[in-house]
Amino acid sequence: MEANDLEPALEIAGMSKSFGHTQALDSVNLHVSKGEIRALLGANGSGKSTLIKILSGFHRPDDWQLARVAGQNIDFDSPKFAERLGIRFVHQDLGLIDSCSVLDNIEFVDGFPCRFGTIRGSESRRKAKVALGLVGLEIDVTTLVRELTASQKTGVAVARALFGGTEGVHLLVFDEPTATLPAAEVEHLLEMVRSVSRQGVAVLYVTHRLEEVFGFAKAATVLRNGREIITTPLETLTRHDLFNYLVGRDFDDSQSKSEPLSDTSPVLEVDGLSTQQLHEVRLSVQSGEVVGISGVTGSGREELLPAIFGVISRKGSVRIGGELIPSMRPNFSVRNGAGFVSADRKGSGGMMNLSIRENFSITGLREFWRWPKIRKRAEAKAASEWLGRLQALDPTNTEGTLATLSGGNQQKVILAKWLRMAPKVLMLDEPTQGVDVGAKAEIHREILATAEGGAAVLVSSIDIDELVRLCHRVIVLRNGRIASDLRDADLTATNVSRETLLSESVMDVPAESIPA
Repeated sequence: MEANDLEPALEIAGMSKSFGHTQALDSVNLHVSKGEIRALLGANGSGKSTLIKILSGFHRPDDWQLARVAGQNIDFDSPKFAERLGIRFVHQDLGLIDSCSVLDNIEFVDGFPCRFGTIRGSESRRKAKVALGLVGLEIDVTTLVRELTASQKTGVAVARALFGGTEGVHLLVFDEPTATLPAAEVEHLLEMVRSVSRQGVAVLYVTHRLEEVFGFAKAATVLRNGREIITTPLETLTRHDLFNYLVGRDFDDSQSKSEPLSDTSPVLEVDGLSTQQLHEVRLSVQSGEVVGISGVTGSGREELLPAIFGVISRKGSVRIGGELIPSMRPNFSVRNGAGFVSADRKGSGGMMNLSIRENFSITGLREFWRWPKIRKRAEAKAASEWLGRLQALDPTNTEGTLATLSGGNQQKVILAKWLRMAPKVLMLDEPTQGVDVGAKAEIHREILATAEGGAAVLVSSIDIDELVRLCHRVIVLRNGRIASDLRDADLTATNVSRETLLSESVMDVPAESIPA
């Protein structure tokens, strides 16, 4: 270990923060060395987001004994301390503008180099290329962001954070950087992070994907209920040990899926479905069956479930229980017993400015209606029961707005509003995105219970292990068409990974890197 590895980049001792009666952080300690990659782990509501918001200047801690970055005390009275002390952030939503170029997105933060009121184009491009080089990206800076792969977009966000070089940058915070990345692109992002750490920048890496941190991060700090539970080298932990620290009990995430009901007619029938990305897709799902959808970004995976449900335009036919569902008519889908959890929970999955209670009941108000008004107590009781079932936050807190919840708890509310409807067809797009391991297992159990109750279930996910664990078969999309339908002995993570990688057209994947 080199001497500078022991130099502290971030030192926090005795940090606490509460919101009303909720203790978000309780005397938390954190010490990250220069050039170290530290995994910050915890269930939803553990305090991770609060700590990050304190480091960004969004929140001010109630109390602390020590707070320093590279030996300099943090002045929490100034919200600009993060920039001044060399703390940079890459958030899950990235904050990029798709319609603008890579160059514009990088330069927007600090401004373009100018001379006599005119942008110096050559100097601007040079600085942007240097920033991209720091994370190992070689792309044309005039390319529009919407034309990039998911991992390249994340790389641009990292380059923007490091714009001007790593000198003076002491800590780079990643908040769920791979939450929306396909498995084939995750390693590209992780190598970018390694490249940054090799230049002496400490990395605080927040993720719910535990498989990423082993062999990647040096150590892990686990938070639970606002407290530091353990900080230890990852080489001393097993995956099972880490699960137990996260959830606070001996945790078993095993699932058992029953066989779909035999000799039943298909509940969902799709014939000749076409969109901008999809071409003549045909599939059917029977009662009790869980079917997975896999594919890289651009394969059509992102459009399949929205097109079936009716929220994007399509050609071809969709039938639920034999009833024809017109294009762009999601109300017909709901009327015929379909539910849809969108991957974009903030944009189309939930209504962030409405209460948890209102989000929960919006899928079917009839049972709560008694002339001349809606029975709010009945709404709240039903919402509380489902939130408790999914182990989401305080189940009695149904009046807070959806926007005030963590991303994982927002996902549980959105899932609950459809599960309560006992759908005939349940379509789930990234159902456990941003959800901690304990809640992920609970959601999996609810999905399997829904299928055992007779529903036809479609799950679209970039998490291949999730698909293999949950599904009776997995369909892999390639260039807008069904390339593989894996089931029985062929349904393995290796086979799904192989078929998914073979469908990749935006990245050069050497043949030897494809799993045998």
